[in-house]
Amino acid sequence: MVMAAKEVTTERVYEVLMTVMDPEIDSVSIVDLGMVESVTVEGNDVKVVLLPTFLGCPALEFIENNTRDAVQSLPEVNKVEVEVVFSPPWTSDRITEQGHVNLRKFGIAPPPRHFEEDGSWHVDCAYCGSTYVSMENIFGPTACRSILYCKSCKNVFEAMKPVSTLM
Repeated sequence: MVMAAKEVTTERVYEVLMTVMDPEIDSVSIVDLGMVESVTVEGNDVKVVLLPTFLGCPALEFIENNTRDAVQSLPEVNKVEVEVVFSPPWTSDRITEQGHVNLRKFGIAPPPRHFEEDGSWHVDCAYCGSTYVSMENIFGPTACRSILYCKSCKNVFEAMKPVSTLM
């Protein structure tokens, strides 16, 4: 008896993409970071379109390879294409609520969802939630993060920079 080949579903592809973590922030998936622009399934071929969080992201090649490997791990998949696009531009508004939770678990304050009238932004401490923080350096270990200091719990922490098309 020959069994019919199981077809790939978009839902199943998203399930495996939830296991693809940002190589620098291993508690946050590329789905929760809002990097997955689209998933197209045609028969047993899959195309995943990714939006990088920043131009020149040093982890992008790893993310592409990990995305391809994860989708290819589905036994019913024949071919996987991963494309990186820059339009529409990624914004920090794409990060899911779970992404915000997982960033905090990693010790990174998520980007604020709202900006002040003057365009400035404020983040709370990733560890204690205090608003009593100061910016130590706008430039963090990567282009997408800054270094801050919490005057309440006395911890240095990182904050993901907000990126918006409205800025």
